[in-house]
Order: sequence, then structure tokens, then C-alpha cells
Amino acid sequence: MTGEPTPAEKRKAGPLMAFVRVWLPILICLSGIAIAGLIRTDAAYEGGALLVSAGVSVFLLNVLFRLGVRGDRERGRERAARDYFERHGHWPDEDAGDPGAHGR
Repeated sequence: MTGEPTPAEKRKAGPLMAFVRVWLPILICLSGIAIAGLIRTDAAYEGGALLVSAGVSVFLLNVLFRLGVRGDRERGRERAARDYFERHGHWPDEDAGDPGAHGR
């Protein structure tokens, strides 16, 4: 139960999701750096800092969302394993013929 997405889930993400997760925060941060570096006024520095902060925020929101989805996926697998245990009397990864496995 690693919580990693399956290959099918990775394919569903597509190029737009990759853009939102990776490239959008990078572009927002780079635009802030460019504005501060090219214009060189106090207002440009403040605006650039705001854009860099916004880019970092977009990135962190994506990270937090992915952590939440991973937890949902792990809970689903745990629920399926418990259902299997109720039906069969042993955990899915245990050998059904091993009598000592049930006492653990």
C-alpha cells in the first residue's frame, strides 16, 4: 500500500494536469522574477514578490491535494482488505493454508 497512482491513473492526468501541477507554478514564479528584475522599482519588487508567492501557493495547493487523494486511495484499499477478511477469514496477503497466520 504505497499510495502511488496506478499507470491508468497517471494516463488520465494528461498534459493539461501536468501543466497545472508543474508548469503553471513555475511560470507564475518566473513572471514575478522577470517583473522585479526588468522594471526595478519598489512597486515592481512588491508585485514580483506577490507573483512568486502566488506561484509557490499554487504548487503547495497541488501537493496538498495529491496528499489528500493518496489518503483516499489508501483508505479504499484498506476497506477492500477488511471486506476480504470478513468474507474469507484471513487477510488478502496471507496464505489461507497457514494456520499460524491468523494469530498475528
